[in-house]
Amino acid sequence: MPTELHRNDVGRMIADGAQLLDVLPTDEYEAEHLTGALSIPLKTLDAATTAGLDRDRPVIVYCWDTQ
Repeated sequence: MPTELHRNDVGRMIADGAQLLDVLPTDEYEAEHLTGALSIPLKTLDAATTAGLDRDRPVIVYCWDTQ
């Protein structure tokens, strides 16, 4: 279930083992991303591309859009 998080929540969750998922296009991910983040571009996000995620750990999904 989607939940809005604040910076302190993200840091705590990552320390507790959460997975960090960047959904920006590959070129933008390669240019800059948060340390430890996995890359699955939003346009490819589906059951097959997320199969490698650990379903027993929270997933924090993020992207950055300046538009």
